[in-house]
Amino acid sequence: MITQDTIRDEINVLIVDDIIANLTVLAEMIKKAGFMARPVTSVIQALEAIEIYEPQLILLDISMPDMDGFDLCEMLKSSTKTRDIPIIFISAMNSTVDKVKGFKLGAVDFITKPFELDEVILRVSTHIKIYRMQHELESYNNKLQRLLSEQHNTMMMEYRNMFLTMAKLAEAREKTDELHFINIAKKCRILAMSLQLSDYFEDKISDEFINLIELAAPLHDIGKITLPDNVLCKKDQLTEEEMDIIKKHPSNGSEILKSVNKLKEHSDLFELAAEIANFHHEKWDGSGYPEGLKGEEIPISARIMAIVDSYEALTSKTCYHEPYSHEESMKIIIDEAGKSFDPEIVEIFTKIQKQIIGDKSL
Repeated sequence: MITQDTIRDEINVLIVDDIIANLTVLAEMIKKAGFMARPVTSVIQALEAIEIYEPQLILLDISMPDMDGFDLCEMLKSSTKTRDIPIIFISAMNSTVDKVKGFKLGAVDFITKPFELDEVILRVSTHIKIYRMQHELESYNNKLQRLLSEQHNTMMMEYRNMFLTMAKLAEAREKTDELHFINIAKKCRILAMSLQLSDYFEDKISDEFINLIELAAPLHDIGKITLPDNVLCKKDQLTEEEMDIIKKHPSNGSEILKSVNKLKEHSDLFELAAEIANFHHEKWDGSGYPEGLKGEEIPISARIMAIVDSYEALTSKTCYHEPYSHEESMKIIIDEAGKSFDPEIVEIFTKIQKQIIGDKSL
């Protein structure tokens, strides 16, 4: 009795023909070629045999009583499970029309009756070899993809740890809540995901962008590590000269991240982090800094960051003020739509308030 375990040990060829004499001849030829022959006399038996274990090749007669070979071929090629199995038609018909039809349906070859041993062995062996090479290539590609995915995940984890360390360093200078940068990251991700679902932004935000902005966002203020303590930590009103010093931190942060990126392999993550650091204080009406960009001149990453950063600053205790309530903070942000912030993003930010409030406790 042929079992699934037995079949797994050998290359097997399914032979489908309602004529017993043809099956006997072909089965002997397949065995001489060094493969396992699995002869069946009907389409029903063929489907059952395929279900037991997938053959590496099917020899399929065109003329059969229950269903002709063309119909069975079309059925097998329409299924994702069986479409890659090579099919060779066997038939006494040798017309060009039949061959063209068979090839259009997905057959790889034709063998005409009466059978010649050398021809059958050559054609079967050739297509088995091609089949095995295709599967070996597919297996190699799958392994390569898994390896690349693992390497990518490892690299992203290393970047994440490094970014969090750098973010903690920047946050420590201002003695802000240690969860601040985590909240920033999560809120940027939530807002980016919400923008992706909108008609206006769906073609501007990819899944990769969403993953990257979550990692890059905590470094938006990394440039503050370059500022003097007497300015950065001053509790009184800043002078105009001191404010000019504060306004240097976006460019300084961008330069830090660009310099780190030069030391490593080119990274979209570092580029996005540098972009956010440089432009998150730009304003929609052009009154921001460091370059006075206006409207959509401002990268979308920085427009997202500007709203999230402002919300976090408003709802957190700082050296300048006690925390505002969520309602007060939202009113300030809504009032600044079209002035400080992209009005389209503010509208979506307003719609996801519940997610934002829930994220505050992270």
